[in-house]
Amino acid sequence: MTRIVAGSAGGRVLAVPRKGTRPTSERVREALFSRLEHLDVVEDVRVLDLYAGSGALGLEAASRGARAVTLVEVGRDAAEVCRRNVAALGLAGVVVSAERAERFVERPVVEPWDLVLVDPPYDLSEDDLAVVLAGLVGALAPAAVVAVERSSRAPEPRWPDGVVALDRRSYGETVVWFAEPAPA
Repeated sequence: MTRIVAGSAGGRVLAVPRKGTRPTSERVREALFSRLEHLDVVEDVRVLDLYAGSGALGLEAASRGARAVTLVEVGRDAAEVCRRNVAALGLAGVVVSAERAERFVERPVVEPWDLVLVDPPYDLSEDDLAVVLAGLVGALAPAAVVAVERSSRAPEPRWPDGVVALDRRSYGETVVWFAEPAPA
């Protein structure tokens, strides 16, 4: 069972796609958001959740006070689950974009992202992940944080020019890499 950990929707259960996704465990989400709140990038921020799956990460951010959240998910069933979860929780400012992450990050942004959550399938190649990360460079706010969830067996993401590593946290078989825009 997947549920929102904290905030206005804390404890509410989320639907999950029947197949094709790997939901982030509640323990990892709790630790991740504890770190993100410490970095002051959750409340009243713009959040992009790439490879959203059920939308659990982005919806957790919305429950904890994010101003606007965009869930990006290419899988038809998963995108529909995201829409149902958004409707069921009734959290304002959350939208679902049913498209490939690679295509989404190519588009110009109207307002930069303060927090980007990247939780791709573990079998996504490092090259494909690098393309997505490179597409974020011009779309990040100056104090933004990018959090990338990967298998503990995967190498550190290849950060593009303009983004620097900030931290690494390990949670069993899961590792979350944190990065931020490089200083000007």
